[in-house]
Amino acid sequence: MVQPDYRARAAAGTRALQRWYRPRTGGWKTTGWWNAANALTAVIRYTRHTGDQAHSSVIETTFRAAQRKNPGFINKFFDDNGWWALAWVAAYDLTGDGRYLDAARTIFAHNLTGWDGTCGGGLWWNTERKYKNAITNELFLTLAALLHQRTQGDQEYLSWALRGWDWLTARALIGPSGLINDGLTADCVNNGALTWTYNQGTVLGGLAALYDITGDRAYLRHGEFIADATLSGLTSPRGILTEPCESSGCNGDQTQFKGIFVRYLHEFCLRSDRPAYRAFILANADSVWDNARNAADQFGLRWGGPFDKADASRQASALEAIIAATALREHSAS
Repeated sequence: MVQPDYRARAAAGTRALQRWYRPRTGGWKTTGWWNAANALTAVIRYTRHTGDQAHSSVIETTFRAAQRKNPGFINKFFDDNGWWALAWVAAYDLTGDGRYLDAARTIFAHNLTGWDGTCGGGLWWNTERKYKNAITNELFLTLAALLHQRTQGDQEYLSWALRGWDWLTARALIGPSGLINDGLTADCVNNGALTWTYNQGTVLGGLAALYDITGDRAYLRHGEFIADATLSGLTSPRGILTEPCESSGCNGDQTQFKGIFVRYLHEFCLRSDRPAYRAFILANADSVWDNARNAADQFGLRWGGPFDKADASRQASALEAIIAATALREHSAS
């Protein structure tokens, strides 16, 4: 049986994504501000896992141009800020350029202003301070853990990472099935709102980092509980990742979510010994290519098909699955 050439598929998908890129703004046409941080992250991950430098100039171009819209990559949404910080951590890891890590640290320091004692702690979603949700706090703990790993002699970032994880678990945002709900009510309890795929994924990045830092396998067990729940509860009968909104139509934020889950599942499965995660990533990458692609190598929303339409959010999201498959294949060959 001929093995899929994931590297070639990732190259084709990345070329298609970059046709939306606008160097003047540092963004991607057809999509929004926080999506751009994730598109950039996908390009960085493509470059890292393939060694292909064809698109690496986008990192510096975006770093210079995108700040004209939001200086320091900071706006009123603490979750948007977190996505940009994680993108710059990835850029630092690829290039070794300290400016990118400094940008991530500055964003983290700003986001700390969103933490207060309401609901026992946690970050607000934005500066209006009306809603505390899962994704903002997952980003916070993941970023804190990654900054700890990149800061010699640090204890403060690690303290915040541990505090962020403790808050998430204390507030029971992880439901009994293992899936993470969207946020808290005004009474500081789980609101039972939709279990979006990116809420299940982002925390896996933080738990993987905390395992690396501490060696405590309890973090892997927590992550496996969430990942297993996602693979059983947010997939089609064929095992293809499915967003809760797909039957009714997803907006420009929701079309981004699935790629984030696969990105962090990939990072997590390098630490966990469960073969189901690798098989899941490969199956989803295959389905994107076989069932959700048009003649221009553009990817649609529904990874099980059929192709619906193309935009940079859909593209960057589905591309993450193919990049993860590429990385897994390269890892197994090394």
